[in-house]
Amino acid sequence: MKLHPVYPFSAVVCLCVASAVLLVVTRSAAQPTPSPDAPPALTVKATSAVAQRWPQTLAAVGSIAAWQEVVIGAEIGGQRLSRLLVDVGDRVKQGQLLAQLSPGTLEADLNASRAALQEAEVNAAETGRAAARAKALQGTDILSAQAIDQALAAGDAAQARLAAARARVQADTLRLAYTQVRAPDDGVISARPAVEGVLVQAGAEIMRLQRQGRLEWRAELPGPELGRVAPGQAVVINPGGAQATEGRVRKVSPQVDPQSRTGIVYVDLKPAAPVRAGLFARGELLLDQHTVLTLPETAVLLRDGFSYVLRIDGDRVRQQKVALGARRGDRVEIREGIAADTAVVESGVGFLADGMTVRVTAVSPNASPQTTTR
Repeated sequence: MKLHPVYPFSAVVCLCVASAVLLVVTRSAAQPTPSPDAPPALTVKATSAVAQRWPQTLAAVGSIAAWQEVVIGAEIGGQRLSRLLVDVGDRVKQGQLLAQLSPGTLEADLNASRAALQEAEVNAAETGRAAARAKALQGTDILSAQAIDQALAAGDAAQARLAAARARVQADTLRLAYTQVRAPDDGVISARPAVEGVLVQAGAEIMRLQRQGRLEWRAELPGPELGRVAPGQAVVINPGGAQATEGRVRKVSPQVDPQSRTGIVYVDLKPAAPVRAGLFARGELLLDQHTVLTLPETAVLLRDGFSYVLRIDGDRVRQQKVALGARRGDRVEIREGIAADTAVVESGVGFLADGMTVRVTAVSPNASPQTTTR
């Protein structure tokens, strides 16, 4: 009789459990593991570069000064300044009385000159009649030739004394008129160092006048840049702390300072410009117009010292390196990197990375091509 081996009950139980575990593992390996939920795609707007006409500018710095400043002084000396009729900042007209000097003895001198003139006129008239009578007797034996010559010479001398007396009156009249200091032109009083009561010497400064109230900006430019500037070009000036104003190039300096290697560009300002002489100002000379591709500044990403845009490629974005140019308002010039019809992300580029999935919900309308002037 053949005997079969007898297995313990515990061994049978362990065998059954191992079979069950092997079955579960096999089924688990056969079924795919569910993947975690993908992050939601960000919503972006698309835009593209726009061709615009932008002005080509040349930056400069300089000071604002009077177009011409006249030093008004006394034309005679030794007189006391009795009255000052205007003050700093006053607008005056040509010929307007600005100051009065004490006439002193000038009026008396003029009266004496007039009296001397009357005497010279009487003497000239008398000697003139005598010379006429002597001349009428020429060729007769009534008067000698010597007496006739003396009479004629006396008449000529009297006429010379009369002319000298008239000149003296004119000189004294002019000296008296110099006691009235008048404006040589329309303008604005910019300084008044003199005070009433001071003894004025000839040529001493009484006040200064900005002729016609005109101001100009004297921009300093390096010598090589002067050739790009021409009279008539428009200029935008930004004085520190004051409102920007406009002007026109009047003339360009024909020489360069040998020390600083810079030349001066003289820019006429508008009469109502809100600036004052002596201010330091920065400005831009508008040289020409040229066409550039521009994007909103929000479409440009600055990363690792370079500039990028995120180009839209289907439902993904691709990082594209670009070269930037000038900035004007909220737009920036794109010199290299993309074409005019390339769709890029308009804003929010800091939240995106190369290859990310996005959802474009709307296309931002392009700005129409335009000419930007200032």
